[in-house]
Amino acid sequence: MSDLFEDPEPQGSTGSNAPEFSVSEISGAVKRSIETEFAYVRVRGEVGRVSRPSSGHLYLDLKDDRAVLASVIWKGRAQALTHRPEEGMEVIATGKLTTFPGQSKYQMVIDDIAPAGAGALMAMLEKRKALLQAEGLFAPERKKAIPFLPEVIGVVTSPSGAVIRDILHRLRDRFPRKVLVWPVAVQGASCAPQVAAAIEGFNRMTPGGSLPRPDLLIVARGGGSIEDLWGFNEEIVARAAAASEIPLISAVGHETDTTLIDFVSDRRAPTPTAAAEMAVPVRLDLLSWTENQGVRLAGGVTRSLQMRRQRLSDLSRGLPKQDAILEGPRQRLDVLAEKLPAALRSGNGQKALLLSRTSGALRPQVLSRRIAEEKRVLKGLSDRLSPALARANADKGRRLDQTARGLRPRELDAQIARGNDKLETLLRRLSDRARRLLDDRRTRLEALDRLRETLGYTETLKRGYAVVRSCDHVITSAQAAKEAGALEIEFSDGRFALGGAATKGKTKPKEPEQGSLF
Repeated sequence: MSDLFEDPEPQGSTGSNAPEFSVSEISGAVKRSIETEFAYVRVRGEVGRVSRPSSGHLYLDLKDDRAVLASVIWKGRAQALTHRPEEGMEVIATGKLTTFPGQSKYQMVIDDIAPAGAGALMAMLEKRKALLQAEGLFAPERKKAIPFLPEVIGVVTSPSGAVIRDILHRLRDRFPRKVLVWPVAVQGASCAPQVAAAIEGFNRMTPGGSLPRPDLLIVARGGGSIEDLWGFNEEIVARAAAASEIPLISAVGHETDTTLIDFVSDRRAPTPTAAAEMAVPVRLDLLSWTENQGVRLAGGVTRSLQMRRQRLSDLSRGLPKQDAILEGPRQRLDVLAEKLPAALRSGNGQKALLLSRTSGALRPQVLSRRIAEEKRVLKGLSDRLSPALARANADKGRRLDQTARGLRPRELDAQIARGNDKLETLLRRLSDRARRLLDDRRTRLEALDRLRETLGYTETLKRGYAVVRSCDHVITSAQAAKEAGALEIEFSDGRFALGGAATKGKTKPKEPEQGSLF
């Protein structure tokens, strides 16, 4: 094979016995030579360009300050990597060198790749932490409150480790609750995808289903090195914890261990045991607190009743007695009862005097004059009605004659018939109008006559009053009665003269009744 690369003839020779190779033969020979010489190498460098096509293979560059080495990780190996390479990360890659004849270049096929020491891991962790913090996944306002007493608690951890036993023992001592365990690998390449799947699986459970959905999640693991805890630093785990709708407590490692899930979780516990203590209160303490609150409530109610009873007693002493409250109104009632008869008599006298003054203004003579005036007005209207009807008939007749002269006999008869109908209609309307007018006047006269009789002094006499006269003058005061020579007292059933005989049964002559207006 070494003869293949030797120069058989000096430069510038024109001999024709030099062997000829195809491009594929030369490429194959180079490939075999490189793979034989560099079958196992470890290369330290910085990760440059990283490409992840849909095929699943992983393409990247390893570089330093003077050279670049193209590298590839096949799909099967890429899925098993503990640490996925990221751009800018310093790594140590283990594999072999080979060529890619299709592009005439050499490359490294990587079987395993790891960060170059803890410093590289921490640098990658800080870069990932800064990215998640910039997205707001660490913000305090997005963190959810832990329920005071969850009914079901979901635990994401290894089912065979001491962590799950510590959590169950602490929950049993403090406040027994239902626990659902989702078994996962807590380190290695499968840790991150299993933990993320467990968190998402608990969140996909249907509330109230056959398998109850947890009210609280605990992601727990014991202590270890940074490499052992690296699965909880993966971005897929941090994003699953941040997206969880169920409140989540992270308890990964010991108190000094910090992972990315601690920053995105709703609460961080220094140890798995502390996470169980955060999840539930102490049952005995809660019972003691409840009993204490009951005692305080009973004491508060008792003190409140005593204070209200004392206040009511103090207020009752300031109130007057029942008899004292009623004494004043009773005395006023007695005084008013004594004044009531005199007040009634005085009121009746005032009303009688007012009625007498009003009836004096409506004397029979005044009413008689008003009735006579209404009669004259009504008679005048009646006297004017007949001539008006006669004139109207004469006017209609003249117009009818004038119209008849210019009409033919048949049209004349029709016109005369229409004129007669209109005349009859007009006469009926005038007759009805006159009748309504007379009825209205009669009603008004009857009302005035009833008012006259009601307000007349004779009606007052029937209620027990009397009229004192002297020489046809009404006496309205005691002084006038003393000065009068003779007095005549008129009652409802007759008149009585002082000093003379009574004229019992002698009544005032009745006025003549009004005659008919028709």
